[in-house]
Amino acid sequence: MSPGTGLQAQLQIIHALVLRESRTRYGAHQLGYIWALLEPLFWVLTFYGIFYFTHRSLHFGMDIVSFITTGIIPYELFRETLGQSLNAIPANKALLFYPQIRPLDLVIARLSLEVVTLMTVFIIIMGAHSLYLGELQIDNLLVLMCGLLLASLLGASLGLFFSALSVYTKVVDRIIPIVSRPLFFVSGLFFTVNELPEQARDLLLWNPVLHCVEMVRDGWFRSYHAVHVDLPYLLSWIVGFTYAGLVLERMARRRLELT
Repeated sequence: MSPGTGLQAQLQIIHALVLRESRTRYGAHQLGYIWALLEPLFWVLTFYGIFYFTHRSLHFGMDIVSFITTGIIPYELFRETLGQSLNAIPANKALLFYPQIRPLDLVIARLSLEVVTLMTVFIIIMGAHSLYLGELQIDNLLVLMCGLLLASLLGASLGLFFSALSVYTKVVDRIIPIVSRPLFFVSGLFFTVNELPEQARDLLLWNPVLHCVEMVRDGWFRSYHAVHVDLPYLLSWIVGFTYAGLVLERMARRRLELT
C-alpha cells in the first residue's frame, strides 16, 4: 500500500469516527446540535448579567459580550478538547477490536468534532452580536484564529498525554478535574493581563491557557494589544505534551490490544 493510499484510508476511518461521535453525542437529528450552542451561550448571558448589574466597566474599548465570548470560547476549546481527548480511548475501547482503528484515531476524531463545533459556536455568537451592533470589526483575523487553534491544540496535547497515561493508572481521572477547575478563574475570562499588577501578572502568565485567551482578544479588538503573550512558551507546552503523548500512546497500544 502506498503512503497516499494509506493516508486516504486513515482519513476515511477518522471521518467515519467523527460521524459516529456526532450522532452519539448530538442525536440522529441536526437539531441536537443546538445543545452545543446553548452551553456557551448560557455562560455568556450569565456573566453579561453579572457585569451589567455590578456596573463593571471594561477598559480598552471592549464591549461586554465580545469580552466574555473571547474569553469563554478559547477556555471551552481547551477544556472540551482536553476532556474529550482524555475519554476518547476508554469510551470507545470496543472499536479497537477492528485492526484498522488505532487509539490515536479515536482521539483525533473527538478532537476534530469538538474544534469544528466550538468554532461554529464562536462564529454564531460573535456574528449575531455584530449584526445587533451593526458593525463587524476584527483587528487581526490571523491572530484570532491562531489563538483559537492553539487553545484547541493545547487541550488536545494534554488530553492525548493523559489519555495514554490513564491506560497505566486510574489516578489521572481524579487529578484532572482538581487541576482544571481553578483554571476557570485564572485564565483571563474576567480580566485582561494588561490591567493586572506586575506581581499577579508574572504569576498568572505561567498558565498557558491565559496566553491563548490574550491572543484571541488581541486578534478581535483593535484597541487591545496583548503585549505579554509568549508564543514560544505556549508552543513548548503543546509540542512537549504532544511528543510525550504520542510516545505513551504507542507504548499503550499493546496493553490495549491485550485488554
